[in-house]
Amino acid sequence: MSDLRDRIEAATKNAMRARDRERVAALRLVNAELKQAEIDGRKTLADADVVGVLARMQKQRRDSLGQFEAAGREDLAAIERFEIEVIEEFLPRAMAADEIEKAVAAAIEATGAVGMKDMGRVMGALKGELTGRADMGTVSQVVRAALQG
Repeated sequence: MSDLRDRIEAATKNAMRARDRERVAALRLVNAELKQAEIDGRKTLADADVVGVLARMQKQRRDSLGQFEAAGREDLAAIERFEIEVIEEFLPRAMAADEIEKAVAAAIEATGAVGMKDMGRVMGALKGELTGRADMGTVSQVVRAALQG
């Protein structure tokens, strides 16, 4: 089992001991999603796989948060915010904008990309490196700007 997965399970046990119901519920959602990913992939998840699952969960919750806020459902939005906080505890530190730009520039140079037709190749090179550390939508915008400019 991965170190990250062990940390999540330890946090779950600690939350249970502290009788923190909201945190236990959020961590159980994380554990269930990780278990489902293992079953779907028919493999034990490595740290990189766990980060990918957590990043996907974070994105889903951010999308839901926007919808709940737009609908005026502050009660549900608060739950989503809390779940995002819990998930972010286990994700690597997010990259700053200048770090993303440096990584994009390096990937463009490494792949020899010259125009928009090479965007898929550049994104493919960046995906493994940046997944969980940067919002891939933001990375896509930076790549698009770099290839057009």
